[in-house]
Amino acid sequence: MKTLRRWSVRHARFLEIFYNGFEACLRTMRPLINKIGHERLEPAFASTERVIKGALFDCKMCGQCALTSTGMSCPMNCPKNLRNGPCGGVRANGNCEVIADMPCVWVEAWKGSQIMQKSEAIHTIQPAVNFQLEGQSAWLRVIKQK
Repeated sequence: MKTLRRWSVRHARFLEIFYNGFEACLRTMRPLINKIGHERLEPAFASTERVIKGALFDCKMCGQCALTSTGMSCPMNCPKNLRNGPCGGVRANGNCEVIADMPCVWVEAWKGSQIMQKSEAIHTIQPAVNFQLEGQSAWLRVIKQK
């Protein structure tokens, strides 16, 4: 799992381009999705999202995906659940202070963001985690909001 997570950060630009195309496809399907109903599609979207994003990003299904703002490094992998940058305890070698053999999620996020087209997106302040959205599809939420 960690190998694919690190691969995703190294290929953040490709994944960003792919995701932007995927999001555009979902937006064009919005009338159909609205007609079927978000509630009916939620289980299928959430399970598909869990498998794909779980493999690539070790996604925790927070329902509030910030991958395109965090260099394709899921901030929910941070043991402290920090969504807006590293804590003050990043080790000199770039590893996490809580899990010594794990690279800091935010060090990885910075590396990934530097190769993305929207590299400034990492400076976007993310809202606090809303645990009521846990397990829900962030993809459907994007369609609703845009």
